[in-house]
Amino acid sequence: MALFGKWSRREVLKTSGAAAAAPVAAVMGASSAGAQPLPVNGGTASDNLFTRIGVRPILNARGTYTIISGSRSLPEVKQAMFEASHHYVHMDEMMDGIGAELAKLTGAEWGIVTNGCEAAICLATIACIAGGDVEKCQALPERKAKDQVIIPKHSRNPYDVGVRMVNVEIVEVETADQLAAAIGPRTAMIYVMASPREAQSGLPIARICAMAKPKKVPVFVDAAAEEPRVPNIHLAAGATLVGYSGGKCLRGPQSSGMLIGDKALCKAAYYQASPHHAYGRALKCSKEESMGLLAAVRQWYRRDHAAEQRMWRGWLNHIEARLKGLPSIRFEYLEPADLSNHAPRLRIHWDGRVLGITGSELVAKLDTGNPRIMVEGGIGRRPDAMASHLTIMPYMMDPGEERLVAEALYDGLKNPGRHADPVTPRGAMAQVAGNWAVTVRYMLGEGQQQFVLAQDGAALTGTHKGEIFQGALTGTVRAGTVELKGRMPVPGNSINWTFQGTVQGNAMSGSVDMGEYGPATFTAVRA
Repeated sequence: MALFGKWSRREVLKTSGAAAAAPVAAVMGASSAGAQPLPVNGGTASDNLFTRIGVRPILNARGTYTIISGSRSLPEVKQAMFEASHHYVHMDEMMDGIGAELAKLTGAEWGIVTNGCEAAICLATIACIAGGDVEKCQALPERKAKDQVIIPKHSRNPYDVGVRMVNVEIVEVETADQLAAAIGPRTAMIYVMASPREAQSGLPIARICAMAKPKKVPVFVDAAAEEPRVPNIHLAAGATLVGYSGGKCLRGPQSSGMLIGDKALCKAAYYQASPHHAYGRALKCSKEESMGLLAAVRQWYRRDHAAEQRMWRGWLNHIEARLKGLPSIRFEYLEPADLSNHAPRLRIHWDGRVLGITGSELVAKLDTGNPRIMVEGGIGRRPDAMASHLTIMPYMMDPGEERLVAEALYDGLKNPGRHADPVTPRGAMAQVAGNWAVTVRYMLGEGQQQFVLAQDGAALTGTHKGEIFQGALTGTVRAGTVELKGRMPVPGNSINWTFQGTVQGNAMSGSVDMGEYGPATFTAVRA
């Protein structure tokens, strides 16, 4: 469907493009060729710089996920980045100017721009280890007097890799007594992720800070997706440093972030990164990103956030009204649990048997549609789990896109098409219990693993032993086909595996899905 009623994807893009291009009439700076106007978005839904390289753009009804390019930067951010590109500046002088401005805006002592919140985590760790000591920084990652970072168990997450990449020892704690015992001469920093889980735990941020302050141990709070309200709730709770993403609610450059707090540590963090030849040299933040982030922060404190909340709620109400008459449908509004991703969401429930389409099938249909729409979730599968739902997150949508989403959902649920139950393999059930030597062939290189499987009819359980990590396996066998799912716990993260293949005697082979880490193939031989 290229059109839905009066609204087309092209019209929506024109609307948003016009808003973004409001300041275009002004001339922005000069170059050797003379005055240059702000570039205009000349692309359309069907012909743009992405479609010309074979990439289909997305209508984002899912949220600020980096994998789908985060947020759409504000017009003021685009203008600031364009203006910045016309001038050469001394980067240290620029960051001093930005630091003073961020201090005024956020109420912190100081601030710096980083290339993402992950970079803020890494640079904060370096600063807490080396301070401004150039020799200690040049000796990283090996020689460190302070070589431990404490992380409460509730705060372990994939992003604490920013701490781990400095090659420190992670000390994991769960109780106040454990935290008190862990703090010592080797403690460089305490890292904590702000979240409802943290706030409800026995080690909330305020308590951690109260215990760390007498020991003079800095506390870094990862508030990447949060709203940076004033007064800053984490600094008020006693935190030393707080990191934010620039490409989420701030709607700044996607590869930008902000580190605010203690002035000396912020400055030390900056001097450990590019443009300086120190351990954080790879973490380069351009003048365009830096001034774009500053523009985003300025706009944050000017935006009418209450009006934004009402607008998002109105969009969800429109979608609900469009779908309301469909059989078996019901609606659930999900309110934000904290300051991260602070917007209402609409969860749409239905019976896949009644409407003829499951949540996963509708998500696939939206993804292949025109416009291409991405939403949260997509629960429901054939033939045994037909209770279905998906969720709409309006956070990064543009005005008018709610109509496109509503019509695409209505069309998908009203005209589901034909969806057959998966074919069940027939034949004698393979016996797969035992020890299997497994070779995983990645897109580059091979890994040697082991399955230890037990079988009870069609059900499989066992252990998945990797080269470094291991986890549990569950799965099923149907005739000569097998599916195994495993989760390898990794500190701060996990690796999820899905093996699908065929069994012939003592041999097994097939495909591997590792989620965000891409596809692979495998072969296995039973010992």
